[in-house]
Amino acid sequence: MINCDTVIIGAGPVGLFQVFELGLLGLDAHVVDAVPHAGGQCIELYPDKPIYDIPAVPVCSGRELIERLQQQIRPFAPQFHLGHTVTSLERMADGRFSLRTSAGLAFNAGVVIIAGGLGAFAPRTLDLPEAARLVDRTLHYKVAQPALFDGQDIVIAGGGDAALDWALALVDRVRSLVLVHRSSTFRAAPASVARMQALCDEGRMQLCEGDIVGLETADEALTQVRVRARSGMVQRIEASHLLVFWGLHPALGPIAEWGLALERQQLVVDPSTFQTSTPGVFAVGDINTYPGKKKLILSGFHEAALCAFAAHAHLHPGDKVNLQYTTTSPALQRRLGVREVERGDAVAQPPPRVAASAA
Repeated sequence: MINCDTVIIGAGPVGLFQVFELGLLGLDAHVVDAVPHAGGQCIELYPDKPIYDIPAVPVCSGRELIERLQQQIRPFAPQFHLGHTVTSLERMADGRFSLRTSAGLAFNAGVVIIAGGLGAFAPRTLDLPEAARLVDRTLHYKVAQPALFDGQDIVIAGGGDAALDWALALVDRVRSLVLVHRSSTFRAAPASVARMQALCDEGRMQLCEGDIVGLETADEALTQVRVRARSGMVQRIEASHLLVFWGLHPALGPIAEWGLALERQQLVVDPSTFQTSTPGVFAVGDINTYPGKKKLILSGFHEAALCAFAAHAHLHPGDKVNLQYTTTSPALQRRLGVREVERGDAVAQPPPRVAASAA
């Protein structure tokens, strides 16, 4: 049994920043995530794509954002339990919480903070018998290493932002690129659609309207993608890699069974504290809902700050926590490791420099 102040479920950007805000208030955190690495959607869906709306950071990739957050929380020494799914959550007689994971870990926590993003999610997959053995080799549902496609013939399937964004990002790296979509209507940003159509007009990529009905392989490698047009004719497209971006199946998973109030598969919270319908259980980031909710990373950071104060109040009822600032508070600076004590006096030390990012 691991005894701790807080358990954070979810190691995405909001979950990581939650560690920081709790640490400033002197609360420890154990972080649990079902995937084997930190980063959440930033790493799973867009690790190398630029993000432009992080305050004071003009541009960074999803991967860079996660690296910076991990650096920022290092002074608080959070404990990560990756590759674990929290399968049960029960409130005990003393008001604390018992949690268990799929891999057999058990926690006794004073507060639980759910930062699960979309919840448990998986890509919509290609339902063809020959597809399974090609996954992560020549059939991909996410892009982990863009360099893998350099000089290759690739087919991208989908009509949303992910498909269009990756088509535009990879078109200059590959030998040939065909975008396959079942209709002439796209769900992506109009600017991306216009750019894609311009590239098609220039002969730098092709658009094929139809459904993928088969894959041809040789020696366990992809050689062709068969696409059936509305006319019924089947076209064979030469391809060494197929990238499928048909969206995700979001689901709360075990969270839906914990008796928390839900609205459209999201956790209902009080926006002043981000507490759920169960006292001591909070939710921040994309997994929660309240009037005026905006699913933005920066909104999640704001939620994490308020949630930390509410979590402290729950753990230490009656204790007044004065608002302090990292620029002037000796206590906060000591927790951050940027202030040393000399002859009984605290002397501020500059924080480590972070190299500017490029994406």
